[in-house]
Amino acid sequence: MKTADKFLKAAAFKFKESTAWAVEDITRLIKTFGPRAPGSEAEWKAQQDMAAQMEPWADTIESEGFPVHRQAFMGFIPFTVALTMTAAVLFWFNIAWLGLILVTLAAIPLILEFVMYKQFVDRLFKAYPSHNVMATRKAASGTPKKRIFLIGHADSQYEWTLNYKLGGVGMKLVLIPAVVGLIVCFCANLIRFLAYDVAGAVDSDFLRILFLIAGIAMFCLFPCCIGFLFFQSWTKSVPGAADNLSGCYTAMIVLKELAGAGIRFDDTEVVVMLSGSEEAGLRGAKAYVKAHKEELLDPGVQTVCLGLDTFRDLKDIAIYNRDLSGTLRHDPRVQKLMKEAGLNCGHDLPSASIYIGACDAAAFTQGGIPSTGFAAMDPTPPKYYHTRLDNYDILVPEAIQIAAEITMEAVCLFAENGLPQA
Repeated sequence: MKTADKFLKAAAFKFKESTAWAVEDITRLIKTFGPRAPGSEAEWKAQQDMAAQMEPWADTIESEGFPVHRQAFMGFIPFTVALTMTAAVLFWFNIAWLGLILVTLAAIPLILEFVMYKQFVDRLFKAYPSHNVMATRKAASGTPKKRIFLIGHADSQYEWTLNYKLGGVGMKLVLIPAVVGLIVCFCANLIRFLAYDVAGAVDSDFLRILFLIAGIAMFCLFPCCIGFLFFQSWTKSVPGAADNLSGCYTAMIVLKELAGAGIRFDDTEVVVMLSGSEEAGLRGAKAYVKAHKEELLDPGVQTVCLGLDTFRDLKDIAIYNRDLSGTLRHDPRVQKLMKEAGLNCGHDLPSASIYIGACDAAAFTQGGIPSTGFAAMDPTPPKYYHTRLDNYDILVPEAIQIAAEITMEAVCLFAENGLPQA
């Protein structure tokens, strides 16, 4: 028997019906509000609409605003490309010291913004109002000892043009050589600087051949660096049905089913959080954790977070043990909770890593809150990922239903036993 079954009272869970409602409502939401760029009016209206849906199931609905510099996350691209190509030209003219400075400056925002999700150049870009929306089903006791966040992001990304035109593999064939070009440019300028400027005009046939090869390599990789400029659209965002209305509605189904079955946990409150501006670098989740860190780390209330992000490709359903481009490890206890929930529902969930990118759970883990990510998405990535193809017609109801069942089981397990031992 699943742990969730123990909590049933007057009615059974109706996941199939709720999933059908979710697919229908996602379709309505997209037709009504369209794409939802980070910090856009459409993002906020969609959040308000979903909040209205949850009013009968939640005790409180709250929203909190924060500023988002939505173009900062990818805004480094022209800067990085221009400096890298200039540094490559300077290498040929034996001005390695300046080339080394420029290519280092080119790499810094790439690493800090895109890889590490730091707010490094945000203030150089215009700010827009974005919001987080929280729907809470309180504990029956009124004084919770446990709290579980189910978080999905309401915004959708600006279209990744290269993925739409070339597919995931083709996109990688542009992006990987572009990054290799930056690395080659850095290493070549560094070696030339050390050999000629620091060591005093050290020369050899080996170095001449090495520098020739490096120079030719940089020249050959120029087209990929230029292609990087066309990585994404700066004006057109996508419908975002799978990524990530499927995650939002998975969380909402849990709340809906708890209310429909008349279940209220004795000492555990359930919070469905519709974050804003996740696609701009986890800005909503980061803003929430920063504003509520003392509350979230209260030792009297064990708090955990499940990041629900994109449920479509069932063959790739997994628990994310690593996040933030593979640099961040999620809490093994929450992973164990999800593993047990999956097994109770008949699914042996594997562990996976987000090698490039992140989900909202990363912001909670960074804040010290036990968290993990949960998704069902082809990591290639698929051609619908961050493109106009991510519309309501590609939704897979079975994936949303299975995700909702597993998430519900995890919630019930946590309510009954808390976090398991690692």
